Amino acid sequence: MSSAVSPETPAPVVEHARVEPPLSLRKRVLTGGLLVVVGLVTVLGWGVGSGPDDATFRFGGGSAVTLPDLTVPATLTPVVLGLVVVALGLFQLARGFRARRNPLVVAVTLLCFVLAFLCWVMSGGPGASIDVVRLLQQTVFLATPLILGALAGVLGERSGVVNVAIEGQLLTGAFAGALVGSMAGSLGAGVVGAVLSGAVVGWLLAVFAIRYRVNQVILGVVINAAALGFTGWAYKALMQSDTQRYNAPGVLNPIRIPLLADIPVVGPLLFQANVLVYAMYAIIVALQVVLFRTKWGLRTRAVGEHPKAAATVGIDVLRVRYVNVVVAGGIAGLAGAYLSIGTIGPFTENMSAGKGFIALAAVIFGRWSPRGAVAASLLFGFFAALQTLVGVLPAPGEVPSSFLSMLPYLATILAVAGFVGRVRPPAASGEPYPA
Repeated sequence: MSSAVSPETPAPVVEHARVEPPLSLRKRVLTGGLLVVVGLVTVLGWGVGSGPDDATFRFGGGSAVTLPDLTVPATLTPVVLGLVVVALGLFQLARGFRARRNPLVVAVTLLCFVLAFLCWVMSGGPGASIDVVRLLQQTVFLATPLILGALAGVLGERSGVVNVAIEGQLLTGAFAGALVGSMAGSLGAGVVGAVLSGAVVGWLLAVFAIRYRVNQVILGVVINAAALGFTGWAYKALMQSDTQRYNAPGVLNPIRIPLLADIPVVGPLLFQANVLVYAMYAIIVALQVVLFRTKWGLRTRAVGEHPKAAATVGIDVLRVRYVNVVVAGGIAGLAGAYLSIGTIGPFTENMSAGKGFIALAAVIFGRWSPRGAVAASLLFGFFAALQTLVGVLPAPGEVPSSFLSMLPYLATILAVAGFVGRVRPPAASGEPYPA
């Protein structure tokens, strides 16, 4: 009797299990000890050091339907939250979290720290409260140009070009948006002008970085300096001499989406904004889908990782890089339009104020992915909004604004150090082709 396998017999299925390398003792001790320190600071600083009053969180924000207020003890709540962080640190010291759990651990730690801090801020006087929805609205307001700038950075670096010129693209976009909007008497024309101006700066970056192989970091710094100088000169020469003609574009009004805007918390937060914010939502989704669900995205990522291998299968490396860098410049120009006609209207000298560099940090913190860049930008925006809020609440002690400004950058350093997982840029990022 033959022992051969019949044609009807299905072939055995081989499963490949992904085995994560064990976390080194040194890294486990370092990260675990850091978590314990953060937890103890939360317990002793925000819990034991709080005032006698309770903390009240309100959920208004102008919505037709509001949730009831939440009042918690201002001393006990930070202590409990701090002990949660200490427990996470002790577990990290004893056994260590899996690498894929590290982003969740960082998120929980930041949430506990911030909630405890808010309780402490409200404990210095009776009746103090925080409208959570308005705080989050301010976060989105401040994070929108950072998100768009970070998305531009992700698109450029995924194709192998480091876009240090985001700052210059934001600045020229803000300038062109106000100038074109004023001269044309149309905010829509201002938006188009901002996008085109950002795309032009992106084209300059592409030409010198791709064709002439100029060092991309130095090139980005030069473009930023040129944009600052040109817009500053044009502002003094045109806009200050005839403000009504050249620098009075108006402001894009918020558009309230019926029904969706009435959803508690989410409605006022996401569906009562101007058209640039809605465009940002569309760009986030589109970029995520294009990069990871389309042929163009596959080619972009291949060019950013190994351009020579991509060229061997027929991909036009230079064309892919040119298109992506120019499109990224247009997205950053849209962010610039938000700074001027999307918020205050007139252009002011150097109104980008370093936001392009913060967006570049969000690219790194977000691990060169659209979703990660959005999350990092929201974190930066949240702490910027928190600085304003802390100044009007009766905190039991003085909190330097520089302390709050430092926290997002500290989180970025931790991300680069590998606490939230392996952080590796695209392999060919910053490398000219052909090398």
